[in-house]
Amino acid sequence: MNEFLKKMKILLGDEFDAFIKNMDEPCFRGVRINTLKADKANVIKKLPFKLTQTPFCKDGYYIDNDVERIGSHPFHHAGAMYVQEPSAMSAVTMLDVKKGDKVLDLCAAPGSKTTQIAQVLDGTGLLWSNEIVRSRANILCSNLERMGAKNAVVSSNSPENLCPALCGFFDKILVDAPCSGEGMFRKDKDAVGEWSPQHVLSCANRQLNILNSAKVALKAGGELVYSTCTFSKEENEGVVTEFLNKNPEFELIDSGENFGRNTLGYAKRIFPMDGGEGHFAAKFRKNYTPEDERPIVKDSKKTKKQNKNKAFTKADKEAYEFLNDIFESEEYKELYKVSDKVYALTDSIVELFEYNLDFRKLCVIKTGVEVLNFNGKRYEPCHNAFTACKKDSAKNVINLDMNDERLYKFLHGEEIKLDENIKGYTLVCVENVPLSFGKASKMMLKNKYPKGLRNNG
Repeated sequence: MNEFLKKMKILLGDEFDAFIKNMDEPCFRGVRINTLKADKANVIKKLPFKLTQTPFCKDGYYIDNDVERIGSHPFHHAGAMYVQEPSAMSAVTMLDVKKGDKVLDLCAAPGSKTTQIAQVLDGTGLLWSNEIVRSRANILCSNLERMGAKNAVVSSNSPENLCPALCGFFDKILVDAPCSGEGMFRKDKDAVGEWSPQHVLSCANRQLNILNSAKVALKAGGELVYSTCTFSKEENEGVVTEFLNKNPEFELIDSGENFGRNTLGYAKRIFPMDGGEGHFAAKFRKNYTPEDERPIVKDSKKTKKQNKNKAFTKADKEAYEFLNDIFESEEYKELYKVSDKVYALTDSIVELFEYNLDFRKLCVIKTGVEVLNFNGKRYEPCHNAFTACKKDSAKNVINLDMNDERLYKFLHGEEIKLDENIKGYTLVCVENVPLSFGKASKMMLKNKYPKGLRNNG
């Protein structure tokens, strides 16, 4: 720890004392309102605690340190908000995603930044979220489901295997690289014990390798944001400088954002004195494509059907009929089956079938919205079909407000009474935000909220 403090004193100079004082203060906490699923004004109005706007994201807010059990709040369950350290929202803001973009989040778990990207895309374009560690990739899938993303592909692959297969494909790439975590020392005391100068250098080497993989998947004229949650110059300025020196087709560009403080001209540093736990981000533009980096192109020799059959087959009529009994037909239109699961795919995901991609070799574990399971005899709806839908698209809906005791019983996994005699699979909303579902019969709703997501106690 003494070596870390010596480095910080050199880095901060006259501000070192202010930094040390801040290290003894409570860490910053925040939430991001998910406009993909919820009306921001309504969420702010209904939350029982104070929100203060952060400078890092227009939908990001500070919350007080005395707020408890936020993960048990109904709006958290429904994906109306994501608990996120405020300065961690800065990287996606700097990436400046536009609707219709094809975006790769290369180190995406647990999902805070990837769901922020999904929110900005608003169902358009394509989000490819990758996480090399499979257990963390499963958490990533769960968070994308909760937050209502429809246009995401999730893989669990190494960057060096994934990126060449997607050569020159993406408009925007986020590399939120694994790091030594110095910016999380106030929040995570375990990170302090894991720190060492050797660990910092190891992280810097890995980060540079990840960037050198990521560059291949970016199209000419595309933009890439590299970010960490550490203060280390080796992992921040050092990695950026080394990458630029070895890749002249890339340039560091101005994000146009005013938060934090500039370094290397246009990169950004955020210290606790700036309103966040600690973050670094740099934005690059790729100005041309080297001869050995040829973008993937649509396969003119193989038909769409041949490419789809690598992993997908068109869902049968029974699947469409089953789903259309629950939702309006416009909600989920393109259905494809993989083994015993049926997914609803956006046009941008279906378009991937026109390229010579093998999803199995790319270690894809989720595409679009998982809407149905086949149990060997019949189809059954999935939780994800209800988290990603629009409230008005479900044929049966019950909307519970914050004062309704049935809401908390439902989150606990209990059956609840109904006010009307509806029958069949039913969307459950909290304050008009889709939460999950149940099966209605005889004025009761049998709970279908997944057991692993329920409130305990």
